[in-house]
Amino acid sequence: MQLSKHHGLANDFLVVLDEVNGRALVVDAELAVRLCDRHTGLGADGLIHGAAPAAGDDVDVVMRLFNADGSRAEMSGNGIRCLAQALATARDVHEAVFRVGTDAGVRTVTVHESADHRGAMVSVEMGSARPGPDVPGPLAEQLGGRFMTVDVGNPHLVLEVPDPDTVDLETQGLWLEQQFPGGVNVEFVAPAGPDTIAVRVWERGVGPTRACGTGACAAAHAAHAWGLVGERVRVEMPGGAAEVQLGPSITLIGPAQHVATAEVPV
Repeated sequence: MQLSKHHGLANDFLVVLDEVNGRALVVDAELAVRLCDRHTGLGADGLIHGAAPAAGDDVDVVMRLFNADGSRAEMSGNGIRCLAQALATARDVHEAVFRVGTDAGVRTVTVHESADHRGAMVSVEMGSARPGPDVPGPLAEQLGGRFMTVDVGNPHLVLEVPDPDTVDLETQGLWLEQQFPGGVNVEFVAPAGPDTIAVRVWERGVGPTRACGTGACAAAHAAHAWGLVGERVRVEMPGGAAEVQLGPSITLIGPAQHVATAEVPV
C-alpha cells in the first residue's frame, strides 16, 4: 500500500488514497494504531483514508480519519488540508478546489501548491460554529473564569487562561477530556496581540498536539464572543500560526507540507 506523510503546522498525518493505489482499500483502527506508532510504525497524529466516493456522490474524495489511538474523528482542519495536498499531488495539479466528504459534512477546500508539490497553502470552508456539548454541572463550578463549548464538526472545550504555556496538558487536558461522555478536544487560550490569540491543544484520541485546525476555529470563535479579537484572527500554536476568518461559515487558512511517500505492507 502506498501512502504519504504530511503535516499542517507540525500536526502530522499519514494519507492513503484509493485512487493512488488503484483499488478500494480496507483501512481500520488496527492499521491506524500500527502505522501511527512513533516507535514501531511511521509515526503520526492520525491516519486519513481518502476513499473513492460512491457513484453519484458530489464530492472528489471521502475523508475517513482515525486518531493515533484508533478512534474515529469527525473532522480535522489540519488533516483535511493534508488530504487536499495529497490529492492535488496525485492528480498533478497546483491550483484546485476539492469537495471533501467528511463525517461532519461536505467541506470545500482550495489548494495552492508549489511547483514541486512539497508545500501548499490551503483554505477550508469549515462550516458554522455551534454550541458544543453541555458542561457537567460540577465541572462548570470547578472551571471558573471564561469557558465555552463549541462544535465545529467535532466537540471542543475552550478555556481562557493567563498563559497557555504554563498549562500542564498531560494532566489538565486529559482530565478535562474525561469529564465528557464522548470526550472533547480542549483548547487553552490567551490574548497575544491585536486580533491574535495563543493556543495550546489537547486532542481527543491523540493527546497534546502542536496544532489543531478545528481547535483554532473553536478558539477563535470563543475569543471573538468574549470580545478579545475581531473576525479575522491569527491563531498562534506551538507548531505555527493559522488564520481563521469568522462569519456564518468559518474559513481556516494554513499550510500543508509533504514529508515523505512510502510503501507499507498490509
